[in-house]
Amino acid sequence: MSASFASAQRAAHDAAAAQHYPQGALYVVATPIGNLADITLRALHVLQLADTVACEDTRHTQSMLRAYGIDKSASQLLAVHQHNEAEAAQNVVHRLQQGQRVAYVSDAGTPGVSDPGARLVAAVQAAGLRAVPLPGASSITTALSVAGAVAHSTEHGGFVFAGFLPVKNAERANVIAQQLAHEPRCVVLLEAPHRIGELAQALAVLGERPVTLARELTKQFEEVTTQPAQALTAWLDGSPQRSRGEFVVLLHPVPVVSDAGDSHRVLRLLLAELPLKTAVRLAAEITGASRNVLYDTALEWKRQDGAQD
Repeated sequence: MSASFASAQRAAHDAAAAQHYPQGALYVVATPIGNLADITLRALHVLQLADTVACEDTRHTQSMLRAYGIDKSASQLLAVHQHNEAEAAQNVVHRLQQGQRVAYVSDAGTPGVSDPGARLVAAVQAAGLRAVPLPGASSITTALSVAGAVAHSTEHGGFVFAGFLPVKNAERANVIAQQLAHEPRCVVLLEAPHRIGELAQALAVLGERPVTLARELTKQFEEVTTQPAQALTAWLDGSPQRSRGEFVVLLHPVPVVSDAGDSHRVLRLLLAELPLKTAVRLAAEITGASRNVLYDTALEWKRQDGAQD
């Protein structure tokens, strides 16, 4: 065990041991996406407590566990990855039915999002058994937190997780042109270092739309930058280092561009024939203006009209 984590193990026991951890349950454990210090105290305790640790790569997981001072035999590690998940899930269910505590970890981050785990959890729940989430690191929320790309004050708040786009150029270009270019919300993509250049070229069709690239998150050479889509290739070409590491790519929301005079004209016409809320909704759909802004404008007009009566 690294001396750095000796105190963490003691703290994990002190902080988490009082909670009840039922037998016959699957514990879905988030692990660091790069920086080992991002493990949670509860994750350390459950990984120590688990009878079996199911994981994508047993060698990778064994190395991680040893860094934290957690000793598991080879028989306690069970490979559950994208190629065997359906079959391995039945092995996990069998172990749970025997009363084991099984922890599941992906190679990095929160399982079941872009990594395997969803089919495993579905199989466990279908068997009437319990799945317990242990939250922690996630490359998706980590990138979103520093990108300023999630709108909350417009009609199109929130974000869409699209994950990895198709590998073939034509299929990827079609998804971008037919779907992502017209998606008004923030879009979250993931990409591997050997394909980031191709993705950047494909996204150039989005022109000035801001795109955030987040690479090597939580690691020594972490880098987060926001560029116009058409400038991504030039930025990547600026240094060989910029194409290394796993990427989270965020397409910022499509700016809503509308003519205030045009939206107000449409709103007045609709208000003459329809209830306020219906008129506002239709005016927003027709002009692309913010529904909240139009609603406030309509209320102000009513207030002014009332004052003049």
